[in-house]
Amino acid sequence: MIKAVLFDFYNTLASYYPPRENVYIDACHGLGIDVEARALFSSLAAADIFYRNENFRSPIEKKGAEEQINFFVEYITIIIGGAGADINRDTALKIMAKIREYKWDFKVYDDTLPTLEILQNQGLILGLISNVTQDMESTYTKLGLQPFLNFKVTSAEVGCDKPQPEIFLAALKKATVKPSEALYVGDQYQIDIVGARGVGINALLIDRNDYFPDITDCPRIRSLTEISQYI
Repeated sequence: MIKAVLFDFYNTLASYYPPRENVYIDACHGLGIDVEARALFSSLAAADIFYRNENFRSPIEKKGAEEQINFFVEYITIIIGGAGADINRDTALKIMAKIREYKWDFKVYDDTLPTLEILQNQGLILGLISNVTQDMESTYTKLGLQPFLNFKVTSAEVGCDKPQPEIFLAALKKATVKPSEALYVGDQYQIDIVGARGVGINALLIDRNDYFPDITDCPRIRSLTEISQYI
């Protein structure tokens, strides 16, 4: 019996606004580079892992100006290279300059708050597991998530990222449930699904844009409204 539903944050409950894939497509298009949203979805996740690992090793804000530039050049190169386009340093700098023109925010998906309310009314424990190193409490409040979340577990708190087992085990401890009594919902197969199942948690892949039709070894949903089918 499922007693707790645990969620990823990015691309599960909320997304960047404007969507990062769209921003990178626009920036690349202006330079004559063709990249697709599906490829960027995966390469952005890989670049974010690089960012967090590097930030843990040597905080970005403590690097010198030239070191920061070199870091972001590598970050951009991972994103665009992972999407199938080879770029040099000058091109990476041009893309970086274009990206910095945007004002970023977060936006919850239309199905997020209604689904959380339904699950809460069913008496389920609701938690968040996220690979973030910065304080996001004000963001969660602004997005209207706080009233529905019983707890949050972050990589900053635990000292490691998903898919490491420690972050999932910390969530189980806060939820006071067994792995078999928890359901985890995330958008990245290797990070979210493999990580959750590695400690025995049931897992759902949220694939809003139908990017991963070839993944068949775990349940795949297009909307959070489908979660109730797996409770």
